Amino acid sequence: MAKALLGYVGGPDPRVLSEMRRLQQRVQDLESELVRMQAENDALSAVADHEQLLRSIDAAQPVPAYS
Repeated sequence: MAKALLGYVGGPDPRVLSEMRRLQQRVQDLESELVRMQAENDALSAVADHEQLLRSIDAAQPVPAYS
């Protein structure tokens, strides 16, 4: 009776299996995209940190020359 209520009469529905495979592939694609975007974000953050460091150096002040 429980199997009938859950829709398992006659075995697994091929449409459900197909949808499950499609969703699993979509999840894998999204996980790959997330890893790629995190790596890109890390690279951009490193560049931004480097630029901020360069801006923090006060180049307008002359450095005394030692003789």
